[in-house]
Amino acid sequence: MSVYLTSTGAFLPNEPVSNDRVETVLGAIHDRPSRLRRRVLKSNGITTRHYALDESQATTHQNEDMAVAAAKQCLERSPLEANDVGMLSVATSQGDMVLPGFGSMVQGGLGIPSVELHTAHGICSSSMMALKAAFNNIRVGDQQTALVVSSELTSRLLKRSRYEAVAAEPGTIGFDFNSEFLRWMLSDGAGALLLQDRPGRGLSLRIDWMCSFSHADSLPVCMGAGRAKGEDSPLSWQDYSTLGEAEADGAMLLRQDVRLLEHIVKLGVDGFLRLIDEGRLVVDDIDHFLCHYSSHHFKGKIADMLTAAGCMIPERKWFTNLYTKGNTGCAAMFIMLDEFIETMSIQPGARIFCHVPESGRFNTTYMHLTAVEVSK
Repeated sequence: MSVYLTSTGAFLPNEPVSNDRVETVLGAIHDRPSRLRRRVLKSNGITTRHYALDESQATTHQNEDMAVAAAKQCLERSPLEANDVGMLSVATSQGDMVLPGFGSMVQGGLGIPSVELHTAHGICSSSMMALKAAFNNIRVGDQQTALVVSSELTSRLLKRSRYEAVAAEPGTIGFDFNSEFLRWMLSDGAGALLLQDRPGRGLSLRIDWMCSFSHADSLPVCMGAGRAKGEDSPLSWQDYSTLGEAEADGAMLLRQDVRLLEHIVKLGVDGFLRLIDEGRLVVDDIDHFLCHYSSHHFKGKIADMLTAAGCMIPERKWFTNLYTKGNTGCAAMFIMLDEFIETMSIQPGARIFCHVPESGRFNTTYMHLTAVEVSK
């Protein structure tokens, strides 16, 4: 059975934050301007992003609130009501509560009764896992409709109080490059997709296939939270006597092992080449390429490797909103698809290739779509 993406929605909290206001919103750690900020922002190319914080670092929106807002917009753009949704599949890196699952909270916020529920937990690729679960559910005939929502609220982990809570020797700062790096990389937002077993009126995108390749068997953790020194530490944040001790030891900080980060480009391109070898992907047939690269720094590296392999997708076919919407983690591809559909002139028959890599422990995901149109 075919599966179609028939509606999208997105939510970005508060007004866009420009580069010169990032430290104002997140707060200067120990009232010292960061020496890394300009360097990282220049490399990632992001000019504006959104935070669910105000300038006093108070939370303005819960993660659940953003997910519900994106889902409601998605449904408002379709002829369906919330009660028509057969499956709700939701993804996030961190919910507002440790338990229950984030999907339960989003269902409660939407008020959808008796729905089949799924929550995917991870980093960037968790949204694609949630989407794949919904895609397969419709494809085998268990459901006719599915609402897939991804939402990220990372700014709460990036505000200055989180870093100032880390114990430090006198005259030093209590955090490292790998933890501060992500302050200038991540932002907040939510996206939603509606899937159906038939195309909607007007333009829909048929999901032709989805696949992923995980490399957690061969590479260590690159991005994570919950251990004071990443994988070198045997202690989980839950092993400390109190949460205060865990925070003081830096176990609650979000970290990126920048030394490992370059693997993400090679693994993503390797998966791309594997799809070509398997005959699932024909480069010359691709009309639009949506790639969730987390930084402009990686765009050139991806292009160079694709060119060297003789399978470069011309840059005129690339679409991203990284530079204006920021890196919203697992929500990024859904927010990107929403803007792509709402702003681009997509012709019936157009083939769209989507790629979402994840640096958590290196998972690469791919999706192929074809635009179809039903006369209004």
